[in-house]
Amino acid sequence: MPHPTIVKDNVAVITGGASGIGLAAAAAFARAGMKVCIADVDRERLADAATRLSSVTSATNVMTSVVDVSSAESVRGLERDVSAQFGGTDLLMNNAGIQPGSTLFGEPDNWQRIIAVNMWGIINGSRIFAPNMIARGKTGLIINTGSKQGITTPPGDPAYNVSKAGVKAFTEALQHELRNTKDCRLTAHLLIPGFVFTGLTAKGRTEKPAGAWTPEQTVDFMLARLEAGDFYILCPDNDVPRALDEKRIQWAAGDIVENRPPLSRWHPDYTDAFTTFVERE
Repeated sequence: MPHPTIVKDNVAVITGGASGIGLAAAAAFARAGMKVCIADVDRERLADAATRLSSVTSATNVMTSVVDVSSAESVRGLERDVSAQFGGTDLLMNNAGIQPGSTLFGEPDNWQRIIAVNMWGIINGSRIFAPNMIARGKTGLIINTGSKQGITTPPGDPAYNVSKAGVKAFTEALQHELRNTKDCRLTAHLLIPGFVFTGLTAKGRTEKPAGAWTPEQTVDFMLARLEAGDFYILCPDNDVPRALDEKRIQWAAGDIVENRPPLSRWHPDYTDAFTTFVERE
């Protein structure tokens, strides 16, 4: 049985919905009979995505919107437009994200843009959509796309890690708030993808690496875990089994408990200890 929100004639809004995981999710929701609004900054990609969705649902069930999620006013306009066209929102997937790369002392504009889209986009979407979603009195979902990098924070892309760590903390706080709101039937969930072959991760490649999942595989896993009631939707991929992800997450928390250096598993003094920890049954 699918999640009770993902049913015919309910309304799904997906930011970053013109490609990758967002478009795969939109297609899955449309196949379930939902009315779908895909929002993105790229008008041309939105048009292409709407054409692709027309193969799985009626054009009257698809809405597109050019939105900059880093702008609260732009997101407010999206919420108003969806309400006007479809009557409200039952499922919000805050999925828009960018990963242009960053260095610790790099250009501040790059940092600000990454955090504005990846973190503020999710804050804006959740804060603006949730009140009216709660007021509908129906079962509903807010799904925020995070990243394993926001939990294990590997070196190499600090702005992205910071933004996705913020998404994790915000989504935890959001679910706590919803759970303690009287008569609220809305729940929040943190999607934590593995290595997914999308425009964000392709880096010039045209063929999917063997280790990566497709966006469709990721969405299928997400739907199964939503049905099971998971808050943390921790996706594996073809290279990294869940057990290894769990060990990395446990070790990252252990840096604090054991007072090890930050990111100790990349520190030469801890290489053997980390390897032994991962291999331990």
